[in-house]
Amino acid sequence: MTPPKTLLFAALLTGVAGLASAHGEKSSAAKAEPAAKEQSEWGRAGDAGRVTRTIAVQMLDTMRFVPDRVDVKQGETVKFVVRNDGKTPHEMVIGIKKTIDEHAAVMMKHPGMEHDEPYSVRVAAGKAGAIVWHFNRPGEFDFACLIPGHFQAGMAGKIRVIAAQGK
Repeated sequence: MTPPKTLLFAALLTGVAGLASAHGEKSSAAKAEPAAKEQSEWGRAGDAGRVTRTIAVQMLDTMRFVPDRVDVKQGETVKFVVRNDGKTPHEMVIGIKKTIDEHAAVMMKHPGMEHDEPYSVRVAAGKAGAIVWHFNRPGEFDFACLIPGHFQAGMAGKIRVIAAQGK
């Protein structure tokens, strides 16, 4: 019989809609494999050849992103160049509040997990990484560093996707 804690953890992982399903122990500073084009509530992986804008984002050991608010237009494919200017690892994970909160709770229980999804990047101190994301749905979305303690200390931000005219 499966222990209740194992069932609860499995249910939580399933409820996070795949956020925790592609974890590994390798760094995601540069993704070697093509990103999956699975649609999420906050958009889908973008094609590097279709980037319409590049946005630089700093990650700091003060547990902040600079900038921590970004506006994009619906239909844009954005390349986030994420630079870790701190002395500890940081990451940027894009999502919605519910999935960010749920995934942060899983990360607190399993701090060795790393992300390998197209909407996330983990970056070593002094290094840079990138996320290419296609924002095909309007709304307000979140991004955060889910390394245990970082999100809880306020390392989070917002992405506002402005609806395209006539949509």
